Amino acid sequence: MDRREQQVQQIPLQRLNTLQENQRRSELRAIFDKYDTDRNGYLCVGELKRMIVEKKCPDIDKNVVKVLLKTSDENNDDRLDFEEFYKLSMQHPYIFRDICVKYCRLVVPNRNPNTVIGDEIDGEYEQNMKFWPPPLMMIVFSIMEIIFFVVDIIHTQDRNGTSTSGPMATLFIYNPNQREEVWRFLTYMFVHIGIMHLVMNLLIQIFLGVALELVHCWWRVALVYVAGVVAGSMGTSIFTPRVFLAGASGGVYALITAHIATIIMNWKQMEFAIVQLFVFLIFCATDLGVSIYNSINDPWDKVGYVAHASGALAGFLVGIGVLRNLKVVPWERKLWWCAVTVYFMLMVAGIMYHFLNPAHFY
Repeated sequence: MDRREQQVQQIPLQRLNTLQENQRRSELRAIFDKYDTDRNGYLCVGELKRMIVEKKCPDIDKNVVKVLLKTSDENNDDRLDFEEFYKLSMQHPYIFRDICVKYCRLVVPNRNPNTVIGDEIDGEYEQNMKFWPPPLMMIVFSIMEIIFFVVDIIHTQDRNGTSTSGPMATLFIYNPNQREEVWRFLTYMFVHIGIMHLVMNLLIQIFLGVALELVHCWWRVALVYVAGVVAGSMGTSIFTPRVFLAGASGGVYALITAHIATIIMNWKQMEFAIVQLFVFLIFCATDLGVSIYNSINDPWDKVGYVAHASGALAGFLVGIGVLRNLKVVPWERKLWWCAVTVYFMLMVAGIMYHFLNPAHFY
């Protein structure tokens, strides 16, 4: 191939690059002019902050914007002209997209664990909270549970909602005499007996579940919740095979112990970790003590304590397995493998026990 042919082949590529650059400059010029509110041909700190805020990063600190401005201000006049703005956009394109939150986190200087003293890194866990997308998973579960409850009240005319003869309870409650209908191992969570039963579960799961969703994302929290529900019915079926189950308490207790798991895994990154751990441990110990006392001394007590305990164990193990660990250290990785292995071994053993020893359940 001679030199002339090489030049002919290079021309279209050069034109394409020029066209793309011109198009990009035009797009950025429109953005620049939009936020140049005083029309002086420059972006100051306030105008740059307004642009970032409107790009879905409302909590950015003004000092961070100053650092960004100083980094990109080549002539040190404390403002950006279009050429400086254009170079900034080429180096950090995230600033002009809906995922600008990620860009803001890249700009914020990372803490250096070698230079901090004492507990100065506490609070990093809380700083990872995200309000978009909104934490709706536990709210969705709660709405479904309310709908099931209202439908049964309407059909049974029982204002207190204590009847189990409604269509939802009949079809979805965990009935030990209908174990072959495997969906009941999960769907009993939507059925509640009594208004207080429903209200207490809703309050706890929304309060705790939303707090987890803000940091760990909805699908991780949903896995913990569902794992607790299934473990609750599995444990009840094995250890108290004649007990009926209704309510989301297995999932609620899974959320409680998932908080303990995430406190342990993010100890140095969490603000007041020791206080939070103490509160959850006191709650769990108190509830366990009351449960044991009631099960021994009250023959009419109908609470499924095995479901609570099984859900709590599943929440702790699955919480370690799926919830976010902001900074992984070697012992945490080993704990992760242990938790995941133990959970799957317990679930597989429970399923096999149902198949291999059916006489136990009748």
